[in-house]
Amino acid sequence: MSFVVRAAHDADLAPLYEMAKLTGGGFTNLPADRPALKAKLDRSHAAFARTEGELGDELFVLILENGETGEVRGTCQLFTQVGQRHPFYSYRIGTLTQHSDQLGRTFRAEMLSLTTDLEGSSEVGGLFLHPGERAGGLGMLLARSRYLFIRMHRRRFADRILAELRGIIDEAGGSPFWDGLAGRFFGMNFQDADQYNATHGHQFIADLMPKHPIYTAMLSETARAAIGLPHPSGRAAMRMLENEGFSFENYIDIFDGGPTMTARTDNVRSIRDARTAPVVAIDDEGGTQALVAYGELADFRCALGVVREVGDAVVIDSASARAIGAQEDSNVTFMART
Repeated sequence: MSFVVRAAHDADLAPLYEMAKLTGGGFTNLPADRPALKAKLDRSHAAFARTEGELGDELFVLILENGETGEVRGTCQLFTQVGQRHPFYSYRIGTLTQHSDQLGRTFRAEMLSLTTDLEGSSEVGGLFLHPGERAGGLGMLLARSRYLFIRMHRRRFADRILAELRGIIDEAGGSPFWDGLAGRFFGMNFQDADQYNATHGHQFIADLMPKHPIYTAMLSETARAAIGLPHPSGRAAMRMLENEGFSFENYIDIFDGGPTMTARTDNVRSIRDARTAPVVAIDDEGGTQALVAYGELADFRCALGVVREVGDAVVIDSASARAIGAQEDSNVTFMART
């Protein structure tokens, strides 16, 4: 069975909405709200249609499609420059050390400071794979297709890139971190705040969130325990990000306390190590399993395939060539599946 990652279309709204209802909450970039999803698709269409290469404030939505049935089975998103329409807030974990000569003791207090340090970064996010497809490397295909897209459109992205991982959500759909901190200032539960953020942006945070640092010792035990931890379903995603060169640098999400991973864009492994080469032939005589991408902007397509390098050119298998629309003499971008 063949799958391909492609640009999102208007007809993807209904399946995106159905997938959004499966996320279980706390998934800001894929809200179960038709108008919000339609706005994302409209913004994505505008980004794909703009041919100028300079960095802007854009969103690209990609879709994982079953090449045989046409069904939408996953999605992911790329934000070229966060914090341009609304402030991009994070909490930064820091430590304040104080010493008392009279007591002969040193105290180290962990603190959370509201910051917009990450404004201007690009972001990879919104990755969701249908529960029925979580096998066979499709999560890897979705995740890494984003990096090949960035490599193929490098001028459209910033020099730093981030990924926010969903934090701990309890069985009732609430967030221990939100309940222990921000919920006390906003008078709204996590689900309502998360939904409002997904559809209206972060400005209400700027309006109501206290600007002074928060001592974590003042939070509940459950809130402290959630700081910097990914949701259990996101642990594999965190490992994939670490394998790509992302690291946790003490930035967390202001809603659920989940970790924000960051990297220098050109140091991301799948961006750094991918190659672009002309296709010298298409055959099924073997080679190395790889992600293979072809096409610019709205014509971008990425699939799992088999690549054999021949000097400065490559031979690709017929199935992936059909999936991405490549022919002999096409220039494809590829990265070994490792």
